[in-house]
Amino acid sequence: MFNHIINAAARLQGHANHTPVMTSSTLNKLVGADIYLKCENFQKIGAFKFRGAFNSISKLTPLEKSKGVITYSSGNHGQAVALVGKMLKIETTIVMPKNAPATKLAATKSYGAIVVEYDPLTENREDIALHIQKTQGSTMIPPFDHLDVIAGQGTAALELFDQAGSLDMLLIPCGGGGLLSGSAIAAKGKNPGCSVIGVEPELADDACKSFKTGILHRVQNPDTIADGTRTASLGKITFPLILEYVDDMITVSEKDIIHAVQFLFFRMKLVVEPSGALGLAGLLSKTIVPEGKVGIILSGGNIDAATMGIILKS
Repeated sequence: MFNHIINAAARLQGHANHTPVMTSSTLNKLVGADIYLKCENFQKIGAFKFRGAFNSISKLTPLEKSKGVITYSSGNHGQAVALVGKMLKIETTIVMPKNAPATKLAATKSYGAIVVEYDPLTENREDIALHIQKTQGSTMIPPFDHLDVIAGQGTAALELFDQAGSLDMLLIPCGGGGLLSGSAIAAKGKNPGCSVIGVEPELADDACKSFKTGILHRVQNPDTIADGTRTASLGKITFPLILEYVDDMITVSEKDIIHAVQFLFFRMKLVVEPSGALGLAGLLSKTIVPEGKVGIILSGGNIDAATMGIILKS
């Protein structure tokens, strides 16, 4: 699987942004370790999701491309698929919840995608997408449970190791597990001794429960500010990969998440969405004791003005 990530990195060359790695002496002193922040908020569409979307869609055959692609997403993956579709001249259909952040809905539509909105309290997004797929004959590009998507996401960690050098610990946000599983594989490929830790909200702790018990758990429509982690559960592919490559899973409170977003904004001048700040939240809350040289993937920066306003005033 590590070779798949290497190949994905080559495929993304010249298409994905080579996102920067930021450091802060204030942060280092605060936590007592050297911290390297991989800023995927500067990736195309403002999140790591572009990596997996481009890697998977670019591999489709001409016939598959001619029939279009479809996906379901709370926002970032939908934007990524829509942008890749625009770049490669492929028709895209995105099933998105009505309560998705306004900025994510608007951006997805601006890339030319057909957006099908649904009520997450009464409807199932996978069922809606599958029905449309059967009608159109399009290719499904799921948000995380797909080997090419996972390989693409893993290039974020691969890139971080190339930029910062070998890491002793890597902290990664977890929703459906695509970024976490891909990055864990990349990290272990670069340094088998690197401790990989997944971080998710306490209110959306399905992955943590699944990791600790070895049994797949679900949390339906969790009411967390970290909207990118509202996926009900890990996938059939990501779950076993996480069990194999990830060393630990922890959770953070809503207060911890807000504090991390505030720190990034006020102290580092970085706009990071709540889901993207989970790794730093684990560190600042002291839930994680840093070891040696620590990498953190800031997974995205797509946050609407209303939510950011609430966070900054908290």
